[in-house]
Amino acid sequence: MRIHYLRNATLLIEWNNKNILVDPMLGVKDSLDPVPNAANSIRNPMTDLPLNDDDLKQLLSSLDAILVTHLHRDHWDVTAQAILPKSIPLFCQPEDEATIREQAFTQVIPVVTSVTWENITITRTGGQHGTGEIGKMMAPVSGFVLKEGNTTLYIAGDTIWCEEVVAALDTFRPDYVVVNAGAAQFLQGDPITMTAADVIKTIRHASQPKVIAVHMGAINHCFLSREALRAAVAAEQLSAIIPEQGEWINLS
Repeated sequence: MRIHYLRNATLLIEWNNKNILVDPMLGVKDSLDPVPNAANSIRNPMTDLPLNDDDLKQLLSSLDAILVTHLHRDHWDVTAQAILPKSIPLFCQPEDEATIREQAFTQVIPVVTSVTWENITITRTGGQHGTGEIGKMMAPVSGFVLKEGNTTLYIAGDTIWCEEVVAALDTFRPDYVVVNAGAAQFLQGDPITMTAADVIKTIRHASQPKVIAVHMGAINHCFLSREALRAAVAAEQLSAIIPEQGEWINLS
């Protein structure tokens, strides 16, 4: 298995000759309005994809499946809706099935509990995309656990550290955990994605698995940088994989 980290939460997972694209945000730099009610008005994405046009075409033609954790536009933008192949399997949370079908995708597979595809078992997990009323407004969101043979990958999705994340770690004991950091925040309320403290809690609770932290540097309301997260993790004498955009991560 290896992962090509593209931008924000967008990942290409290569696993036993299958290519799965996760949370595609494929538009060019500045193609989306700023997230409102944030501390700045920078347009999104704040960076370009680390792919040229030919690279992107090759990626699209290589895909075997798509996984969308939820429909917020930094995980499923209008460009992705327009250019992704419409007839390959697309896995999502049940609440998003109708909307994605309306966008002309024909093989939408809602994961209620778990499904098996190409020997990979995909199980949906819960999460909390913030606290209080903001968390309720941002819902629903899901994480997904992918398992084939003796290897398990947990994609936590847009969630803070919460009991649902603890339950997923304890139940599935994943080999690898992808967390969305960035400490995204509005002008009111607490962060809605993982802070440095949340990532550190995940690392400590996961113990042996490799934790991969993404979702930084691309959206205007994400204020935790890769550099700050690396420093916070190192200060606790812990380790995590905090990739740069375009970086390949070889896992197994």
